[in-house]
Amino acid sequence: MLPPPELVVEIHVPLQPAADVGEGEYPFPWIDDIGDYLAERTDDGDVEVYDDGEELDAEYIFFLCGGSEEGLLGVAAEVAGLPFVPPGAYALVTDSGADLGTGRRVEIPAS
Repeated sequence: MLPPPELVVEIHVPLQPAADVGEGEYPFPWIDDIGDYLAERTDDGDVEVYDDGEELDAEYIFFLCGGSEEGLLGVAAEVAGLPFVPPGAYALVTDSGADLGTGRRVEIPAS
């Protein structure tokens, strides 16, 4: 018997180049910056990173698990509020058995 699906919150960030990137530089340094931020939150025990981030259409997606829906959405709001994150981030509340990019959309205003 398979274990029940785990709650996952996907953080969707528009794949927009950073404003301060020079010609020939990697245009999305914020992806690594968000990854570092989430790694710190993982070390604090607040959340877990469910899987490596992925690009889907014109968005980059980060995956959180290991907490309540409210707690995971709170971390998603923190991420959206980081000064280097492009505007327009949102969350999808889903589970580990769902297809990528499917779930209940939740607007996460930058905190």
